[in-house]
Amino acid sequence: MTSPAAGNTRRTRIRIAVAALLALAVLAALVLITNLPSGDQPPGPASPEPSPPTTSAPAPAAGGPTVETSSFSGSGDVADDAAIWVDPANPANSVVIADNKADTGGGIGVFGMDGKLIHFRPDGKIGNVDLRTGFPLSGESAVLVGGNNRTEDTLALWTLDPKTRELTPVAAGSIRTFAPNYGFCMYRSSTSGKFYAFVTPNEEGPIQQFELVDDGESRVEAELVRELPVSSITESCVADDELGHLYIAQEDVGVWKYSAEPDAGKERTAVDKTGAGRLVADVEGLGISYGPGGSGHLFVSSQGDSTIAIYERSGSNAFVRKFSVGGNGDIDGVSGTDGLDVTALDAGPQFEEGLLVVHDEENSGGTTSNLKYIPLASILR
Repeated sequence: MTSPAAGNTRRTRIRIAVAALLALAVLAALVLITNLPSGDQPPGPASPEPSPPTTSAPAPAAGGPTVETSSFSGSGDVADDAAIWVDPANPANSVVIADNKADTGGGIGVFGMDGKLIHFRPDGKIGNVDLRTGFPLSGESAVLVGGNNRTEDTLALWTLDPKTRELTPVAAGSIRTFAPNYGFCMYRSSTSGKFYAFVTPNEEGPIQQFELVDDGESRVEAELVRELPVSSITESCVADDELGHLYIAQEDVGVWKYSAEPDAGKERTAVDKTGAGRLVADVEGLGISYGPGGSGHLFVSSQGDSTIAIYERSGSNAFVRKFSVGGNGDIDGVSGTDGLDVTALDAGPQFEEGLLVVHDEENSGGTTSNLKYIPLASILR
């Protein structure tokens, strides 16, 4: 027979063991919850494990911006996305095309490599902009520029004249999108040679993929070919024409990678997520710098801490580093980073080894937000 003292000891040991098991179960549940992206759960293959939180401040971009764009008329944060067109025959003739998302007086502008406004079209509240060269239009090779018109919830399309560096509307009628639309990017398939546009939503809803085609009358038609559901606001996107990837920035969740081909379905993988030490919501602009043999980098704007994260373009998009953009002389540093674009091509004097264009929300001394031009070599060296 067990004595009362021994019974009490046994009961105490049992209680300790049960408490330990319960603690382990709670810990396992917390770990599981923590590893799920906020507000979303990736389908398909498991997402990459996040690295430990960053323990040191991001390094500033060496040298900072060397050029900044002039301000649009008006005031406030109206210019926040850009697309770079490089003139291969005369890199100094290259331009940066920027949105103006003002509710009144919005449109699209073309800036020279000196940051001065060359041309502006008051075509509505334009969200994001992108472009592709080599679009076949009326038997000619055109520079096709696109954006999402938030005023009308339509696709906006223009051609860029390489000589005058001015834009001409070419959309065949009103091309309706999901409403309200928010962001935009383009894709040219290396498999089929076809051109596509993606439009992202300003709420839970589908990312829409449109095929862009010549209508035979110097205009561009668009046909909806795929929809990708997302559970919250998604603005920026960028497509890798060579590797066939589509990257989406779901603002409070992170960056997703899909196939950009229209018949690829909805499967996706996570590149990175907010709260893992590298991206601080909102996740905004995306850009790709191309290198030989699939090399190059994916650039991601982390608006919450005004930094930019860099990932490898190839493979599973390994994280490289993150940086902030400080001031340079009379040009102020970058804050509230939103849209960006990047090219590794020669974009003229000061940018012979490539160019990064970044949105600056505050733009000290200006009446509106503007864009900063940074030599790519100063970041990647």
